Amino acid sequence: MTPNPFAGLLHSRKFWLMILDVLVSGCAYFIPKYVAPAVATDALWLIAAIQPVFVTVIGAVAYEDKAKIEADVQVKTSQASIVQARIENK
Repeated sequence: MTPNPFAGLLHSRKFWLMILDVLVSGCAYFIPKYVAPAVATDALWLIAAIQPVFVTVIGAVAYEDKAKIEADVQVKTSQASIVQARIENK
């Protein structure tokens, strides 16, 4: 049975951080329309200050995931070579 790719997406930290970032960015569009100008300026500044943090965290999670995948591949390769050596020595 083929695994559902959307199930993996719903469990992805990067996906949910991206969704949260989109919601915060959407607020940047609507705040100036419906809030007093003084409050809107402060809110937009805060959103602009938070935005790089989201991007950095998403990048860090992606880097961490890549490192984990590479480590898993390396372990599997090492295990395969150990098994191969044992087979050849018999």
